[in-house]
Amino acid sequence: MLHSTGQLQTNPYCQQLSAASRARRLSPAVRSLTVLARSGKKRPKQPYFQLKRHTSLVQTVTLGSRVLGLGFLAKACLTPLVEKYSGSGGGRPPGSGGGGGSGGNGGNHGGSASNALVGDRQDEKKKLAPVTITLVSFAVSRKAYTKLTAQFAKEYEEKTGQAVKFRLSFGGSGTQARAVVDGLPGDMVALALPLDVHKICDTGLIDKEWQERAPNKSVVCESHVAIVTRKGNPKNIKGWDDLTRPDVAVITANPKTAGVARWNFLALWGHKQSQGDDASLDYCKKVFENVPIQPRDAREASDVFYKQHQADVSLNYENEVILTNEMYGEDALPYVVPDNNVLIEFPVAIVDKNINRKKPETRAAAEAFLQYLFTPTAQQEFMDCGFRPVDKALRRKCKLPQVRNVWTVDGKLGGWAATQKRFFDEKGVLDKIQRHVGEKRLAERKAAKKR
Repeated sequence: MLHSTGQLQTNPYCQQLSAASRARRLSPAVRSLTVLARSGKKRPKQPYFQLKRHTSLVQTVTLGSRVLGLGFLAKACLTPLVEKYSGSGGGRPPGSGGGGGSGGNGGNHGGSASNALVGDRQDEKKKLAPVTITLVSFAVSRKAYTKLTAQFAKEYEEKTGQAVKFRLSFGGSGTQARAVVDGLPGDMVALALPLDVHKICDTGLIDKEWQERAPNKSVVCESHVAIVTRKGNPKNIKGWDDLTRPDVAVITANPKTAGVARWNFLALWGHKQSQGDDASLDYCKKVFENVPIQPRDAREASDVFYKQHQADVSLNYENEVILTNEMYGEDALPYVVPDNNVLIEFPVAIVDKNINRKKPETRAAAEAFLQYLFTPTAQQEFMDCGFRPVDKALRRKCKLPQVRNVWTVDGKLGGWAATQKRFFDEKGVLDKIQRHVGEKRLAERKAAKKR
């Protein structure tokens, strides 16, 4: 029987356990084996004990396989666990005789396996527990950040021994920013325009000096607004002025949800800015009168134009057009990046309040990833995905077309705070334009009914 101290005393392999048995202090591992042996139950899905918590693993294995002769226990319960923790091969526990198996250099005794277990425990202490970073980004950055996070995680673990896992979330930039404000636990944000990061910053989630933490004011890559036309450009659309023609239907995303739509709007406004605000307002009204539908984000705008074949023109990021054309191959559509264009800036930032709730290793990895995005390796990946790099050396190698008269929000419109208040706040310029378009279409429907 399992509690027979006579058997335990006469067996040289169980001297440590015999003392415990005589004192009626059997280890939890042995008591569990007793219950299992008496019940005759099949092998449980989960073991009754955890090997790392008991130093008498080898003696327990010996007890089951040699003293008691309980092959059921050794085979069904002990062997898989020994293999897991000590690397024994051939389905035999180390130290079980006849050469001792191939794992842990077992031999005729369990001592080598015990040494292997001690080594495993030391290795586990040296190996750092993985940290997880949640990155919240805008829709069309999926390809770039999927590759970059994988590359960084591999390099960072090789250098520091710290494993890093990423959770990625993609969507319209405005929608993503609101989600973080409303409680989405993002550790980092990579959004479509600095304005969305500023909105998160205003809630206290991001420190005010976020732009100073990385090169180029934390703008990691750039782009311009592109005009995409149908194959062969049947309506001969060449630039901004053609978008107001009554025979041209235009697809642009919804400025309330998509960063690309706000960039599109600002590019349209800037086109006539030199002629005064009234000229810009009148021009934008005419363009939006030609917009039949406003998708949620840049990617959905591409689907509406490419897949559903709606409208004659699509306004979108240059990088999104490049990637979409690669996907469509022979069905790629022509596009132009007109002069007098806005410089689109894609920022990245750490969400301080969220990441500070985690252990310091998480923040250290996030800060390293932030700096990594500005390395030549990462900048090359952005360029390969259709973005314009901010790295000066790679800018000179970039084969994308030169754009003349490029302007910035800070330089032409007085910065993002002024731009938000003037154009995108409630009752701002954009709301007035949308209301004008709605009233005009309602009047047209009423007139059509009277006919």
